[in-house]
Amino acid sequence: MILSTILLQLEALGLSAKPDTAAASQIQGVANAAKAQADSLTNLIVQPDSVDATLSPGRLTSAITSIDWGSIITGISNQFITFALRLAIALLVFYIGKFIINKIHSIVSAIMVNKDVDRSLTTFVLSLIKITLMFILIIVVVGILGIETSSFIAIFASAGVAIGMALSGTLQNFAGGVLILLIKPYKIGDYIEFGNFKGHVKEIQIFHTIIVNYNNERIIIPNGGLSTGTINNYSAEKYRRCQWQVALAYGDDVDLARKVAFEIIDADPRVIKKSTEVAENSIEREEEAAEAAAAEAAEVDDTPVTEKMPWWKRIFAHTRTKTEELKAKHDAKVKAFLPKKNFSPSVNLESLDDSSITIVIRAWAAATDYWGVLYSVNEQIYKQFPQRGLHFPFPQLDVHVNPVQ
Repeated sequence: MILSTILLQLEALGLSAKPDTAAASQIQGVANAAKAQADSLTNLIVQPDSVDATLSPGRLTSAITSIDWGSIITGISNQFITFALRLAIALLVFYIGKFIINKIHSIVSAIMVNKDVDRSLTTFVLSLIKITLMFILIIVVVGILGIETSSFIAIFASAGVAIGMALSGTLQNFAGGVLILLIKPYKIGDYIEFGNFKGHVKEIQIFHTIIVNYNNERIIIPNGGLSTGTINNYSAEKYRRCQWQVALAYGDDVDLARKVAFEIIDADPRVIKKSTEVAENSIEREEEAAEAAAAEAAEVDDTPVTEKMPWWKRIFAHTRTKTEELKAKHDAKVKAFLPKKNFSPSVNLESLDDSSITIVIRAWAAATDYWGVLYSVNEQIYKQFPQRGLHFPFPQLDVHVNPVQ
């Protein structure tokens, strides 16, 4: 029984595994010889009829002492040394890989910060990169230790397929969230319309976008539909055109109506009253003055900011500057092909209807002032037009009856 226990321990240590070196072959031979001796002793022990004839204390002692314990100890030592070397290499690879992963994490983080990527997407992408690289590193370390890794990879692949099938709709929303955060069709604070929903964007999450309408109702929209559907972003442009359609009675003076409409528009300071070139130039000058004032206030010393950065950050900063210059040139070319907006107010006779004539009043205002201007001018039209002799007609129908002859 003692020898059987020793053999089981030897097998547990891997001495009975298939050898792949000369030293391992010698150890296997010794182990086989020891096993054969143990089997013979076991047969003697388990056969009661032959105990008195063949088994004696001296013969048992001789069988035990005949085992080559030196070879067994040498084999165990070699296996221990091999395992220790593999463990040391695995630890070294692990710490080197972890250092590389941290550097990659820092570089990607700097790139996304310089590109002004949304914080939610930045956090998610960095976490995904770190988890993926750490998983690959652990698989490599386990392989160095001599453990078969194909079964682990197969298990994780099967689990990934099962999870992907179970969460197909959720993954679609996730992909939509990534696209929205990268492409940025809208941002927090914009007033958007999607289907029957309108509201200001309060939060953009990985899976959902939260908007709040004017009734202070929170609406949660999945990102999958937002990334593939039609979105009307009312806040994307700086200026919006307001329009009023006013019905007047036949016989009213159109020139008087135009004069009163211009007076109402001119009285509102929020309405842009300049032509296209003057308005755009003044807007650009105001933006340039604001940027110059901010730069002057933020300037502390004469040392360029790029000289304070590490070398690898300077490379990315230089790349970002070049990218911004190319983008500015591209935007200038695109702007040259687009028709210029005329910010001047206009009042025109739009249509001659059955019971009235319709004039259309158009004026431009900042996107933030749109609703205020729209409602204010509406009220002034209702108040001032009747005071100046202009009438809002009711629908009417003229009936002519021919006398019976």
